[in-house]
Amino acid sequence: MSTPELTEADLSRIIEMAWEDRTPFEAIEQQFGLNESAVVFLMRRLMKAGSFRMWRERMRGRQTKHAVLRPESMRSGERHQANHRIPR
Repeated sequence: MSTPELTEADLSRIIEMAWEDRTPFEAIEQQFGLNESAVVFLMRRLMKAGSFRMWRERMRGRQTKHAVLRPESMRSGERHQANHRIPR
């Protein structure tokens, strides 16, 4: 599998983005040139087996990790706005 040259900082950021629920695989591909299968390969190689299994179970079918499965409002670049009010 051909992957671009990645620094330790890049690898750390890719892992962080992969764990984030709201970051789609397409964002990782756009920023680092790694498609979903390359991210899975990387995560499998860099993580402990139990951590990798837990991550895969969380990501499997998750709408927010796949841009094509996201609701239309999330695909158009809109960000979720919390309805929390800051107490004064």
